[in-house]
Formats: sequence, structure tokens, C-alpha cells
Amino acid sequence: MADPTGFLKYDREEPKKKSKEERLATWGEVYADVEPGERDEQVRKQASRCMDCGIPFCHSSGSGCPLGNLIPEWNDLVRRGDWAAASDRLHATNNFPEFTGKLCPAPCEAGCVLSVSPLSGGPVAIKRVEQTIADQSWEAGYVQPQVSAVSSGQRVAVVGSGPAGLAAAQQLTRAGHEVTVYERDDRLGGLLRYGIPEFKMEKKVLDRRLAQLRKEGTKFVTGCEVGVDLTVEELREGYDAVVLAVGALRGRDDKTTPGRELSGIHLAMEHLVPANKYVEGDGPSPIDAAGKHVVIIGGGDTGADSYGTATRQGALSVTQLDQYPTPPSTRDDERSPWPTWPYILRTYPAHEEAGERKFAVAVTRFIGDDEGDVRAVELRQVRVVKDPETGQRMVTPVNDEVEELPADLVLLAIGFEGVEHMPLLDGLGLSLTKRGTLSCGSDWQTSSPGVFVCGDAHRGASLVVWAIAEGRSVASAVDAYLTGASDLPAPVHPTALPLAVV
Repeated sequence: MADPTGFLKYDREEPKKKSKEERLATWGEVYADVEPGERDEQVRKQASRCMDCGIPFCHSSGSGCPLGNLIPEWNDLVRRGDWAAASDRLHATNNFPEFTGKLCPAPCEAGCVLSVSPLSGGPVAIKRVEQTIADQSWEAGYVQPQVSAVSSGQRVAVVGSGPAGLAAAQQLTRAGHEVTVYERDDRLGGLLRYGIPEFKMEKKVLDRRLAQLRKEGTKFVTGCEVGVDLTVEELREGYDAVVLAVGALRGRDDKTTPGRELSGIHLAMEHLVPANKYVEGDGPSPIDAAGKHVVIIGGGDTGADSYGTATRQGALSVTQLDQYPTPPSTRDDERSPWPTWPYILRTYPAHEEAGERKFAVAVTRFIGDDEGDVRAVELRQVRVVKDPETGQRMVTPVNDEVEELPADLVLLAIGFEGVEHMPLLDGLGLSLTKRGTLSCGSDWQTSSPGVFVCGDAHRGASLVVWAIAEGRSVASAVDAYLTGASDLPAPVHPTALPLAVV
């Protein structure tokens, strides 16, 4: 298995990106097109960097992949050019590698043994290998509908069509159950559809996988809010089990900062959703950054997505604010020792295109014009400390200096507070935890019999790879609930803690 000297022969190499000008002129994905033969040869070299390390931390859910992807195995198969077998091994643990290959921040690479020392040239480019296997799988026709040969006669409703719901639905359909996925939006995909910009994942990738699910027998209903359009009574009468994969879309707001009531200040998702609908062909977005000075508050993934979206809309300027100091460029072994997720500066492709980032700053006031529209934000340099008694974070100014930054559009990307309040939960008699999530037992079942939960609704806003892993696990639990036992894999336990990825 593997090539123990491969990392000595080849340097880590990231995929080439399109020019900044080309990226900003289109909504398409940022990576350059490469001829399949050239691409495959490049990736074979990258896969050969995977060494026979003995203990592959990369596919441990505690320090690497929550799905338990068999990374050393398919790396070696790619090295040897056996793409069909690599596809089988990858799909054995991951329903949607084309999603994770594009969207996952790759905790597997943080756990790679080659991450221990900077002298190794960096971790194996696992994410790039995974994405190429997924591309090859579709191009060569390895991905085909897997239609169950038997029918259980049991009906399952999955509420929510994000990655967790889709993974649960596919697994349960393949186990022989009759599965219907309900989505309140007009199109399927959840955050994959309307939260992820086109430049990170083109929606044709999602649509291609949805077509496979349909051919396997999964049914879909869009524009239906369960608990309203389909009552809880109808849900209970029509299905033997229910899976809640409703996400954690309740955005965190900043209602204490003076001036928050001004027009032009929005939660980031209020900007991203209509922007993605515009790309789908639904007409102009009501919140458009064109010709505006845009300020994004929050330094995480959602902020970066808003950043890239604003630049493509033609913003005059884009500034992303983070209240924490600039992270180090390399791993701090005391703060985040290998193989834990490293606290380092992460630069997204959007940050390379335009605009700037400011660290260790906070908005102390939103400044408006005579019409009630925001025109600027007042910034102070700050430090974040924990209250020793309560453990709460306190943001404290470090001096009296004030900076005024032009802002015609302010986007709050400061996280999510949990599951949205919805009639469905009231109808099922379910309440949220202090974290804003839905709790479950060791069998993924909520306090409402026959109702299960997975994904962000269970663990809070997290990674696409965790959503798929929980979807697969809840499918195993539902299958066992309906039939008495299950052969479906369950990669994670419901009490597994999410990675601290920000």
C-alpha cells in the first residue's frame, strides 16, 4: 500500500485557478479547466505522496474525516491508475464526494502525518484527489443508479434536502424503503443550492446527483413546508418514520450595536440566497452590492461567500472584519498540536480577487445618512478575552482610536443560533436545546417516537462532511427501527462532538 517515498519525489501541488479577471467576469467555479489526461497524471503524482504511515489519522473521525473515508486505500489505487476501484472505495463511505471534494475544508489533511513537519512539503492533497476521483467516476460512467431489489413496504419522510437529508434519503431508498424528501424552498439542495455560491460549486453538480436519487426511487416534493402545507397529522399518518434534516439556519444578529436599525444592514444569508437565485435565472437580487462599499462582519466561511458574491456583483469595495487577531501562517503546536484542526490564517480564493480583511477590530456604531440608510461603520481595535467566571467572550477596545469606514451595504456573517422556530417542531412536541439544536438518544431518535434528527439540526452549523456522515448514520438507525436490524454503515455516533472549524 502507498509509496513510502512519494513525498520525497513530488511537492504538494494545488489545482490551478482561473485568472482573477476571468473569475470576476463569471459566476462559474474558480478552478481552471484541465484536460482529463493531464489532470489525472497530476493527481496520480499527488496521490503517490501518501506514505505507508501505519496509523492513518486522516480517516479518523476524531482528528480527520468524519465519514471514515478510506483515504490511504483510494490514494494507492489512484497512484496505480485504477480509477474504477478508487471510485468504489470512495463511494463506499461517501454518498456525495463531488460535494465534499469542492466544499469540505479537509480536516483529513490536517490529520495527515505529513502535516507534522513543514519539511515534508505539506500534507497529501487529499481533497484534490477526492475531487478528481469523483470527476472520473461521472466521466467514465462509474456512477449509476443503485435500485433496491426488494421493498420493505415501509415509508419514510425526510424533511430537508440539504446534504444530511439527501444522504439519509439515498441510504434508506437503497435499503428498500419508500422515501419522500420534503423541501420548503422552490428547488432542492438546501444550503447546497442557496447558501453555497456558484463559484464554489456549480449547481449542475447538485442536479446531476439529484437525478441519480430520482432514478433510484427517492421522491421529492418542493415548495412544501411540513407542519403547514403538510400537517403533522398527515405526516404521522402517511409515514412509518420521519427524519428531520432541517438545518440550523437561524442567523445570529447584532441587535445591540447602535444604528442596527438602519436600512442596508442585513444578515449574510439574506444576501446569499437571492444572489444564488439570480444565478439560477430568477431575476435581479433585491440586495445587490453593485456600486456599493460593502462591509462584511465575520471572518468565517459565510463571510467569505458573501465576499466573493459582492465582488462579482460589482462592489466598489469589499472589507471583511474579524474581531480576532490575525492567525499565524503556520500551525502553533501549543495552541493546536497535530493532528487537531490547526488555528492558522485561511485565505479563500475570494480574498485573492479584491478587497481587504481587517483583524482585531469591531464595529461600535453604524452611521446613517439623513434618509436612514447606512453610510459608514465606526471601528475600534479590540481584543477578545474570556470572562474567568462565566466563560463568556468579552470584546474590549484596546485604545481610544476610532476609524470610520464607508459602508453602503453591511452583511452580518457572525454565525448561526440553531434551528429555526417552526410549526413542525411544535406539532411534534419538540423543543430546542440551549444550543438551539434538537437532541436525540443513542439511536438518533428524538423524544417524539419514530422521529429522528441529523445534520446541522442535531449538531449545530457544521461541515458538509459531518452532515453526510450524520445522514448515513441516521439512515442506519431508521432502518433498524423499521426492520429490527440494519446492515447500513453508521460512521458517527450521535454524541460525537463537531470539529472546531471556524
